[in-house]
Amino acid sequence: MPRTATIERNTKETKITVSLNLDGTGQSDVHTGIGFFDHMLDGFARHGLFDLTVRAEGDLDVDTHHTVEDTGIVLGKAIREAVGDKKGIVRFGTKILPMDDALVLCALDLSGRPYLAYDLNLDREKVGVLETEMVREFFYAVSYAAEMNLHLKQISGFNNHHIIEAAFKAFAKALDEATQTDPRISGVLSTKGTLA
Repeated sequence: MPRTATIERNTKETKITVSLNLDGTGQSDVHTGIGFFDHMLDGFARHGLFDLTVRAEGDLDVDTHHTVEDTGIVLGKAIREAVGDKKGIVRFGTKILPMDDALVLCALDLSGRPYLAYDLNLDREKVGVLETEMVREFFYAVSYAAEMNLHLKQISGFNNHHIIEAAFKAFAKALDEATQTDPRISGVLSTKGTLA
């Protein structure tokens, strides 16, 4: 059975719906009103081989903050729901991904314990209309809503577009690895017997 989820979040600031299929083929249909952010989410879907639909309406007349953060919350909840009871999954995923000058490491654990360690050195205020400080806010929101331990570390790079894109793609590849099943795993991969 495909592992899927559809999550909605409606507030006075945003209206967001995310549909995710962890066992997809990399198809995406993303519309947030923020071109560069759409590009990053398309890359996340394509390189993770997830099917992803995102519809986000936010107060972009203010700035991108609420739209990006709330999309992260909804995507994180969709990941958590689609993963399900975590029985048989590998749980851990790691990827070091190059993007021209940029080299970014992503390591994650679907542990049920949220944590973000973020070490990307972005020195521009914006890429397109996306404020670069919102990259951290997005991954923070995803990690806490998905209840995952997430580490992002820039090893090298100077082009902000490349660094951010490498981070999104590395995250996709690491998440794809972590959500794979292994027939050797009985129950959940934990000495405690639970991932919560």
